[in-house]
Amino acid sequence: MPGQEIINVPPTAYLQKQALFGAQISGKPSDGLGMIVVIPAKNEPKLIDSLEALNQAFKPKCDVEVIVVINDSEKDEPKLKEQNRKLFEKAKKWGSAHSTSQIKFHILYHRNLLPKHAGVGLARKIGMDEAIYRFQQVERDNGVIICFDADSSCKRNYFKAIEAHFDENPKTQACSIHYEHPLEGEAFPQKVYRAIALYELHLRYYTQVQRFAGFPFAFETIGSSMAVRADAYQKQGGMNRRKAGEDFYFLHKFTHLGHFSEINTTTVIPSPRRSDRVPFGTGKAVGDISDKPKEVFETYAPQSFVDLQSFLKSVPKLRNWKSADFDVKFKKLPPAVTAFLETVNFKEKLFEITENTSNAETFKLRFFRWFNAFMMMKYVHFTRDHFYPNVPVEEAAHWLLTTHFGKRVKKDAAAKDLLLKLRKLA
Repeated sequence: MPGQEIINVPPTAYLQKQALFGAQISGKPSDGLGMIVVIPAKNEPKLIDSLEALNQAFKPKCDVEVIVVINDSEKDEPKLKEQNRKLFEKAKKWGSAHSTSQIKFHILYHRNLLPKHAGVGLARKIGMDEAIYRFQQVERDNGVIICFDADSSCKRNYFKAIEAHFDENPKTQACSIHYEHPLEGEAFPQKVYRAIALYELHLRYYTQVQRFAGFPFAFETIGSSMAVRADAYQKQGGMNRRKAGEDFYFLHKFTHLGHFSEINTTTVIPSPRRSDRVPFGTGKAVGDISDKPKEVFETYAPQSFVDLQSFLKSVPKLRNWKSADFDVKFKKLPPAVTAFLETVNFKEKLFEITENTSNAETFKLRFFRWFNAFMMMKYVHFTRDHFYPNVPVEEAAHWLLTTHFGKRVKKDAAAKDLLLKLRKLA
């Protein structure tokens, strides 16, 4: 705030070791501060619309701050940097005009970041670390940091639903928030709406088919739709600096700890726009699908998860496997599973887990800390490359809805119709 100094308080151990910057926002936060929304922004023409959506949301009992991190790198074109500068001035003016005692908007601008690290992960980290400084000043160790995007919107009960969820689930450390991309309208070409329907269908299919297989850490990991408590954020080492996939790697720090949950009582509405700023993810996928509208969009084959299900069902019994009969029992698993497990030293790992656990419950916990979301990704890529090639996403989703969920679905149902059914299962 103009005329106010930055409040210096002793940094936490996390901030001392891992924060890249000192506190950046001047003025002491409200004593009632309970939530901070962090938004990375780089050449985002819709930023004000996103801020307006948050401003129009019903206010929770606690006070809220919104931290926008406008950013660019040394290698970005002068045109983009000039757009960022104008965006900063516009957003700062808007934020000053719309800040109240209940919600305050802070606009940060980080110019010329090192190209090696510059990107969405670093921008989120800068904003989330700043949120820790803000909560520290009011001794709010369990304050909630919420990730949003500069081209997203939300339902008006957004803050109230998040507040209620954390109040009702005091052990929750982090959570994902229900999201739905727009599937129709005039804001984008029809090929973009078709593309996002296919890609979101893939995302939801992958989550649900993991659950079908019995994998306990199957959750949506969307950067604009996640939240974490301040103390848990620090204990798990904060946000990473990945240029893409930062959300997946961040949230899966928490899923295996046992206190991860989902908020399905509100909705984030991310943009379906294309983007070439990241090597993979939603924006890249929308662009690729839109550019090749006649190509079939594929996802992982259901048979990979049918095979996996038979293995994961046997997890409680694995503790009783002995070295003498290991080979006999191992060969009874599906060939795709055994072939993959041989590549990750399964036999050695199994006996290590068994020797270091005293009962069935601790065995299961330790096993799934090993066979985690990253191991799952390795498995599906291995079976895709060596056993079961990808299939059209509509075919896979149809199989899941009819075979697993028992839904009546037309054989030739479009991606949009399949997606709407999967959304209801969230």
